[in-house]
Amino acid sequence: MSAQIAPQEFAARLVSVADATEKMLDALLQPHGLPGEKTRPERLLEAMRYGSLGGGKRLRPFLLVETARLFGVEGPGVLRAASALEMIHCYSLVHDDLPAMDNDDLRRGRPTVHKAFDEASAILAGDGLLTYAFDIVADAPTHPDAAVRADLTVMLARAAGLGGMVGGQALDLEAEASKEPHTRGFVALMQSMKTGALLLFAVEAGARMGGADAAQKAALSRYGAALGAAFQVADDILDAEGDEQALGKRAGKDADRNKATLVAALGIEEARKVRDALAQEAIKALEDGGFGGSGAILAEAARFTVARKS
Repeated sequence: MSAQIAPQEFAARLVSVADATEKMLDALLQPHGLPGEKTRPERLLEAMRYGSLGGGKRLRPFLLVETARLFGVEGPGVLRAASALEMIHCYSLVHDDLPAMDNDDLRRGRPTVHKAFDEASAILAGDGLLTYAFDIVADAPTHPDAAVRADLTVMLARAAGLGGMVGGQALDLEAEASKEPHTRGFVALMQSMKTGALLLFAVEAGARMGGADAAQKAALSRYGAALGAAFQVADDILDAEGDEQALGKRAGKDADRNKATLVAALGIEEARKVRDALAQEAIKALEDGGFGGSGAILAEAARFTVARKS
């Protein structure tokens, strides 16, 4: 049985990592350029900052930071990797909100980037965040070992790209137009790509930066995959029955748009059972990996994932 930490301690750690990530993102998204850059256009930088600063739980950075911390590894390099991951996540939100995708006007309780600026600025802001993320991960200050940086770069590309998040978004959009009922298998595959891939990367990147051995990596990968799946099912349930003000975005849109969700495929009560079982699977993976008390913060992250209201 894994040790537990108080929810208040977990909340404090989550806020602490979120604050540290915010500071790192702010430092990275400054007007002064890097070697090789000509200039940083003011409006584009403003849109990139608007889309990535001042909001969100920063769960993905938290998972990366806390997984690396399992092995006693922390500091600016880990925060750089975590911030790069958050840039990828934020870029995906900026693009997902566009009229050609999910057509949302509200994100984190304020106008989406294409509403606050314009569609062209939103596209470019997403492009800028995406490419800058790889610059950060591949750059020497992130880790002294070039092999580790190369591994992180490849891992992030695969999690974010064709066979990961972007591919999952493509499947999601295709599913909206489908006349056939969405099967549980299809929903699980699509969600493991669209949402789960970056959450899994967070854990696996933390393990790589921490120097985990093969058995530890395998256990943490099981944890990350289960947590990512639980997170998306919880998100689907929140969309179906959550409060729009608490969510900070429009609720009920999944059913309106024929989204492929487990709520649609199984019904809300069965979806809750799946969500809770996945959280327990994540916690068991930590126990099986021998993390015990050291993994308590990650185990609490799984509980937080299913209990959250936004």
